[in-house]
Amino acid sequence: MNSTEERQSEQALHGQEVTVVISGCDTGDARMVFDALRAAFTTDRASVDVPRKLAERRPTAWVAAVDVSEERVVSGPVLLGAPVSVDVLGGYWAVERLRRSLAHAFDVRVVGTVSGDQEEEVRLRLRSRSADHGPTTEQ
Repeated sequence: MNSTEERQSEQALHGQEVTVVISGCDTGDARMVFDALRAAFTTDRASVDVPRKLAERRPTAWVAAVDVSEERVVSGPVLLGAPVSVDVLGGYWAVERLRRSLAHAFDVRVVGTVSGDQEEEVRLRLRSRSADHGPTTEQ
């Protein structure tokens, strides 16, 4: 089997949709992450679906489903007010594709993983990256 067939087979086996949960940040930073995701992939969050806090005393989490089957180029670094925690759940191939894409806009650090039989959950820590440095990711 050639490498293209192997990739297509792996994609079909592990799915192409990833669930993304953003928490522990302000609404502006959550929106910046969703905007970067929407620029790179198709998501179920429309651009007018702006993250809002619903309760002042309770933690807020925002969720999106992201289809990573067709990737577009993210134009460059995105400025965040503070680091953002992002939990990503999906097939191994899909989670890795999303992580690599986010590295075009942010410094991405993997801070935790839970592996399953056919999918994994990964906690990422996103920070602003400077415009003069290329994509970076840390494990």
